[in-house]
Amino acid sequence: MNQVMRPYTEMTIEELRDLAAKAPKTPQERYDRAIEALQSADSPYARWCALGAAAKTSVEIGSDEEAAGYAHELRQLAPTYADDWNYGNAIQDFSVVFGLLSLRGGDAEAARGHLLAAGRSPGSPQMVSFGPNMSLAKALLEAGHHYAVLQYFDLCRSFWEMDRGQLDKWTDEVVRGLCPNFGANLIY
Repeated sequence: MNQVMRPYTEMTIEELRDLAAKAPKTPQERYDRAIEALQSADSPYARWCALGAAAKTSVEIGSDEEAAGYAHELRQLAPTYADDWNYGNAIQDFSVVFGLLSLRGGDAEAARGHLLAAGRSPGSPQMVSFGPNMSLAKALLEAGHHYAVLQYFDLCRSFWEMDRGQLDKWTDEVVRGLCPNFGANLIY
């Protein structure tokens, strides 16, 4: 399970199709895969890399206590890997998970703070190209917290270099009182 994958830009169309076919389709499948990766981590670094997916998929399936535990561990370990390519992902992941848990617990103010913390991530190779996770932004929009989401979009501009106008489009939609279709940016 802990194999190094070639960058998508170096893969053939056939390899990309095969990768997509093997991708988990349901929240439970994503959770099972994330937990399998976490359990098979053969080093502290591999575990750190697997914690983000474990935290996000745990919150996705409603296992809030488990999600909080993984997110706390990820946050605690993050300073150890501050120079690593995955550091920005870790900041984003634990902040989104803590925000979703805060919102579920009725603390919208804390959720907004976690959203802004996610936006202050230094970014990562994935976030530069594919962008940030919008699950907490969507949840906050649905709860009526538009201003925090607009602030989050502005923060994301510092790292999402290849947004192809998405942030401008989403900003316009939120200003008009709509909840954007975040598409793939909702996938855990």
